[in-house]
Amino acid sequence: MYIIVDERPMVAAGYVACFGREGVSSLGLLSGEFHNWLKATSGADIDAVQGFLLGEFQDRAACAANIRRRSRAPVIALSDAGSLEQTLELFSARFDDVVRKPVHVREILARSGAIWRRANGSQAPERSGERLTVHFDGRDPEIDGVSLSLPRRERHILEYLVRCRGRWLTKTQIFNTIYGIYSDGLDESVIEGHVSKLRKKLRQHLGYDPIKAKRHVGYTFPLTGHEAVPPQKVGVHL
Repeated sequence: MYIIVDERPMVAAGYVACFGREGVSSLGLLSGEFHNWLKATSGADIDAVQGFLLGEFQDRAACAANIRRRSRAPVIALSDAGSLEQTLELFSARFDDVVRKPVHVREILARSGAIWRRANGSQAPERSGERLTVHFDGRDPEIDGVSLSLPRRERHILEYLVRCRGRWLTKTQIFNTIYGIYSDGLDESVIEGHVSKLRKKLRQHLGYDPIKAKRHVGYTFPLTGHEAVPPQKVGVHL
């Protein structure tokens, strides 16, 4: 899930629509709404946010530090003018990236993935002898160099599990990240169906299941192998 903040409702709504076309959940907020949302939202819901996209508004430079107090997700500024002074100011204010408009949502997703990769580089898996390659820019994963076509929800779940590799994620956490924390008309049990189909496809192509599940706990993509997942056969390009 991505949070888009801008003083112009049409701009925020436009990006929400673009994320939606990529199958990525998002929420558009005005700056005043965002400050209240950041204060009031629970830690579990904050953890569902995969990135913050901040457009033009008066106190934008102060927002990154406020976000950092509650989240490790990438904070990206959208620039209308692209002036050097503004860019330097935003980087000094702890923004992770500054992107000049117009920009495609898939580029934002790729930049966000690169930021996560740098931030968690020390936890990156070994890259030798890998079979599974997961991208974070809208492309399908690859197994042995061959693309594995997945529905968008399944692909996003795999990306989320890999990004949080080694952590146990509850069904609620996955649901909030994939569908958004304000989804109506859907039950989080849909995650069980998505994960079941994803695991079956991975098992068919890999010969083993790289996703570990535990009842009443959730799902994880282990940092190391276990009895059903040989460690030498689990690898991911982040």
